[in-house]
Amino acid sequence: MDSVAMQDIATETGQRSLQRLFAPLLGAPEIKADFLGPFDSNGKPCTLPRFTYCAPKSSDPIRLGIFGAIHGDEPAGALGLVQFLLELAAQPDWAAGYCVHAYPVCNPTGFEDNTRCSRRGRDLNREFWMQSPEPEVQILEKELATRHFDGLIQLHADDTSDGLYGFVRGHTLTENLLRPALLEAGRILPRNTNPAIDGFAARDGIIYKHYEGVLAAPREIEPVPFEIIFETPHGAPMELQVRALMVAVRTIMTEYRLLQSFAQNI
Repeated sequence: MDSVAMQDIATETGQRSLQRLFAPLLGAPEIKADFLGPFDSNGKPCTLPRFTYCAPKSSDPIRLGIFGAIHGDEPAGALGLVQFLLELAAQPDWAAGYCVHAYPVCNPTGFEDNTRCSRRGRDLNREFWMQSPEPEVQILEKELATRHFDGLIQLHADDTSDGLYGFVRGHTLTENLLRPALLEAGRILPRNTNPAIDGFAARDGIIYKHYEGVLAAPREIEPVPFEIIFETPHGAPMELQVRALMVAVRTIMTEYRLLQSFAQNI
């Protein structure tokens, strides 16, 4: 099984190569690739990639959307999501009952340039459901409105935190998914247990409020999906961030599948 590291995607000019990042996924026949758009960025055509993996024999699967690198200077989410998809394809039992729609790089130009904002100078994660003209936001809003996701996971890295933490919103059971994910990922990196994180009140590494304009399900959507934003400490070694993110996502999937099974048996 191929994997991707930071040194594998760097170009001679210092930019990051999306082509190199996605090469292992494009070589995996079990993973379907779509490139949404195109849209223009300073005269250059760009696309927003979506990779889909559906477990075999899943007639009515759980639909999960996972989003990485909406801030281009947070590459751990992109690297972790690419590696996670490759592991799902190699070990399909992990994804039993799921159809995973993965968006490893939601900010393609920012990722290439290693900048938080897009090449148009916009923080895309403050633009959702605010009639944004940004093409990346419009593409993702359409996905969020039409894919009928049962759950959404965002992968981020915080340069002001020395430990793992997360935001919860949406379904009332969401906290019961994030808590075990923090516990398992905490075997790799420490958890941030401060009473205030990123300007919000927190409890055991869990925040219950969020910034306006972040990537999220439409307010009117039914049924309400679970929504988790999982944050690694940006200053931690990249390999450990990637491992922690993969463990967290796998734990969330396992816990949600168990909750669904329990609910069906009530």
